[in-house]
Amino acid sequence: MREAVRLIEADANRSADTHLLRYPLPPEWGIDLYLKDESTHPTGSLKHRLARSLFLYALCNGWVIDDTPVIEASSGSTAVSEAYFARLLGLPFIAVMPRSTSREKVALIEQHGGRSHFVDEPGAIYDESRTLAAELGGHFMDQFTHAERATDWRGNNNIAESIFQQLALERHPEPAWVVVGAGTGGTSATIGRYVRYRRFDTRLAVVDPERSVFFEAWRDSDPGRTGDRGSLIEGIGRPRVEPSFVGQAIDRMIKVPDAASIATARWVEGALGRRVGGSTGTNLWGVFELVGEMVRAGRTGSIVTLLCDGGERYTHTYYDDDWVAEQGLDLAPAHAVLDRFHSTGEFAPGHG
Repeated sequence: MREAVRLIEADANRSADTHLLRYPLPPEWGIDLYLKDESTHPTGSLKHRLARSLFLYALCNGWVIDDTPVIEASSGSTAVSEAYFARLLGLPFIAVMPRSTSREKVALIEQHGGRSHFVDEPGAIYDESRTLAAELGGHFMDQFTHAERATDWRGNNNIAESIFQQLALERHPEPAWVVVGAGTGGTSATIGRYVRYRRFDTRLAVVDPERSVFFEAWRDSDPGRTGDRGSLIEGIGRPRVEPSFVGQAIDRMIKVPDAASIATARWVEGALGRRVGGSTGTNLWGVFELVGEMVRAGRTGSIVTLLCDGGERYTHTYYDDDWVAEQGLDLAPAHAVLDRFHSTGEFAPGHG
């Protein structure tokens, strides 16, 4: 166990922190927008932080020892990152995921030494993971239960502490909003707790895509809410409220249509000079709504969101016109909203 922890800590010690990128908004608005670029982790996504924390949590609890098979229920990015750490420790890894997961993510899991186990119904990943763990004498990592408790929200180089340290010399070092999505709920819980612990005035907004139940459950105080389909936006949105979701730590939630998420992901390629994933599109659609409100009220300040992963993982989905058409999505109205917003500062989804 000591050697395994050393290996994980040494891996972290070799890595620099992720960058905080400026997103170009008209200077006359007086609003600074930053993206925390989590795509620069060794496994290319925000989930690298979560996987590191989950492995340390499992090791220190004694759940994972020599040769323990590790099983995870994941739609892709968490599995990629956990496969990386499993190989670092010499452990077998199996990812249980919906059959619809992008082929790029499946290839990355296998590249890191993991194996994919597919299910036809997204909601079946939990029971199938438990069954596999029992059959193999392995450990079900269960990111959806352990994400909020595996990360030290008071500090210890978590993402919230990193964001505020990197903003320290900016003109608005205490952001008006931090905007994130909810997959496990761990990131929003960490940031929401940290903001309160440090007594900041920053508010936390969580965006939620179509087919996900987090927004309705939060709005109606109904943690038992469930849905019948998984989210089209990989990495965020769930058909049930996961145990790691802490709704009381959230100040606001914003529902985002799938067409808006994908259109925004495509749009920002021109602004950033690079492709981003669908969850980053969801984040930015929510951010633009908040920026529009600040512009309308004449408020200045800063907003931070996450660049969760790169768009190269979604070449055959979000960036494929045929795939978008097969999903029955029309991106044109959202593109019109984005064009109007960037030109005028007015964000009006119903009037694109």
